[in-house]
Amino acid sequence: MSRLLLLRHAKAVWASPGETDFDRALKASGVADSRSIGEQIVEAGLVPDIVLCSTARRARETWLGVADVLGGLEDRVTYLNELYSSDASGYLEIARAAPAAERIMLVGHNPMMEDLAETLSGEGEEAALSVLASGFPKSGLAVIAFDGPLSSATPGKGRLEAFLTKRRA
Repeated sequence: MSRLLLLRHAKAVWASPGETDFDRALKASGVADSRSIGEQIVEAGLVPDIVLCSTARRARETWLGVADVLGGLEDRVTYLNELYSSDASGYLEIARAAPAAERIMLVGHNPMMEDLAETLSGEGEEAALSVLASGFPKSGLAVIAFDGPLSSATPGKGRLEAFLTKRRA
């Protein structure tokens, strides 16, 4: 069994004049939310074996907040420009091409995260499906399980096991 962990970046600031979308930083609340998701990842036993992260600043900062809680994991992350510019089918190809592992995490952007989660999840836990039906929240983590390796993942063959969201204060 393999699991694809889809982590949408946390809440970012609006671009300042002259700043590109790619360079937007996280808000302070986004930093806190990324740490909250990191805590939940540890509690759920979902620490990824491999992390593929968008090179956009807000995605990198989201991963760094999670990684700080998980204990670093610098050796498990690869930053990919394609996760900033690809569509959902590109995200799926990136996941399929990753080295074999039990848990692979993609850290990226919407609408690609939502489209991919909906495409892959043929079934799932009612609460998780309910969160996804409402849209893929910032700093949300979809956990999709497959019977075989991710290299053979196909639309509708995954099971949405869980959907972690930031904790409410």
